[in-house]
Amino acid sequence: MIITNIKRVFKAGVVNFFRNGSVSLATVLISVLTLFTLGSLIFGRAVLLYTLDQVQNKVDISVYFRSDALEEEILTMKQSIEQLGEVKMVEYVSRDQAIADFKEKHKDNALILQSLDELGVNPLGAVLNIKAKQPSQYESIADFLKKASQQDNSIIDKTNYFQNKMAIDRLTNIFAVSKSIGIGISLALLIVSLLITFNTIRLAIYTSREEIGVMRLVGASNRFISWPFVVEGVVGGVIASIVATAAFYPLVLWFGPRTKDFFGGIDLLQYYASNFFSFFGVLLGTGTVLGVISSFIAVRRYLKV
Repeated sequence: MIITNIKRVFKAGVVNFFRNGSVSLATVLISVLTLFTLGSLIFGRAVLLYTLDQVQNKVDISVYFRSDALEEEILTMKQSIEQLGEVKMVEYVSRDQAIADFKEKHKDNALILQSLDELGVNPLGAVLNIKAKQPSQYESIADFLKKASQQDNSIIDKTNYFQNKMAIDRLTNIFAVSKSIGIGISLALLIVSLLITFNTIRLAIYTSREEIGVMRLVGASNRFISWPFVVEGVVGGVIASIVATAAFYPLVLWFGPRTKDFFGGIDLLQYYASNFFSFFGVLLGTGTVLGVISSFIAVRRYLKV
């Protein structure tokens, strides 16, 4: 009996959805727009996170030592830094490696190479490149280095912390602002979708008032009368999520290679393919919940369940 009633409710909801073609189409279209915006925010977040991660991987603190600093002193400093809980890795670049890297970088500049040859000595000091476990931990490492550089007979010449700090703080702020704007747009569209779906179900209830009256006369319960309208909202949400997910394919197919070149590695087409089921699941869940909530509100309001 229960299974029979479920089948009847589901069938009635599907029939109502397609019978109210124009209003159902309007509901689906606005839901598609909402879900498409949500999907765009997901892709945008992936791009921003990837870009931020790339910048974070390139950011470090470089500690430059005086050219007269002894290697034993530098290695002792390296061990002290490695013992800090915030430090992920410390790379030691000797004076010889530093001058070799400098020559390789300026191999096409004959004037610089000639100046080095005329100088006759290596003017560069050794370098320690320090990577933190988290971007927020660079400041405490910089404080440690600042105290070390202020000591008498310090072998530290300079560090590059503040230069890198500005770059990563700026990118982090851009990400935070973009996230806030995206959440605001999503909430606005969700409210609009709820209102439109609500009015669609309200209109569907109104057009079915005679049928509802007959069902009441034959003893149908309020639950049996109301659930087909909830099913109608669910059907609209499911269709909207399928359409929105499919609409992204031609876009990522076209934008994929371009974002890979522009953002330095991320391929939206590959991201779409590898995260397809989770991406579709988010849109499907949002579309379904959107349909259920708006339908339930309309049913409660206009059928007085």
